[in-house]
Amino acid sequence: MIARGAPTRAELLRTRRLLDRVRQGTTLLRRKREALVRTLVPLARPVAEQRRAIADAAAAAYQAELDALAHHGSAALAATGWPPRALDVELDVGRVWGVVVPTLRELPIVERDLSARATAPGPTPPTVVEAANRFETLTAQLLTAIAREVHVRALGAALARTSRQLHTLEQRVAPLLAEHAARVTHALAERDREDLTRLRNLRRFTSER
Repeated sequence: MIARGAPTRAELLRTRRLLDRVRQGTTLLRRKREALVRTLVPLARPVAEQRRAIADAAAAAYQAELDALAHHGSAALAATGWPPRALDVELDVGRVWGVVVPTLRELPIVERDLSARATAPGPTPPTVVEAANRFETLTAQLLTAIAREVHVRALGAALARTSRQLHTLEQRVAPLLAEHAARVTHALAERDREDLTRLRNLRRFTSER
């Protein structure tokens, strides 16, 4: 794009047109970066808080599982996971300045009561039920966090890419084009002065004859 051709007026016009396009692109990228920042900042704190909530829920769930294992063994815990099931999550795809960002449409119901599990209400120890409930709560939080994490990561990657592109245009491409345009302008000015000097000499020579 910044090929250095002969110092002609056509080359000067071409370079100036390229410089104008770079400046327009810089303006658009700066607006895109500002829009991405405005979208990303309100999402960052909820995601961080959700990560802490997931860490707390995981610690509580594993502690409940250890207590249930210690008192009733793995067989009692295994029964709470039956029957197995699939959890379907539907995502909607949106766009923010051309960036594809997924959003969670509807969260499936994860928590089950005793009637939905392969356990009898009476013989099932409360610690086993507590462990199962806590892990289902953790699963629901993880499903909710997936869409938010993907959303935030997509915006973060787009913000980083836009910042790199903006830096390249502002710090490398635009200065090189401006420098090339200045060199061509200087060369054309020197050429015009030389032509003017030759013309004056020719007129002086002609008048003397």
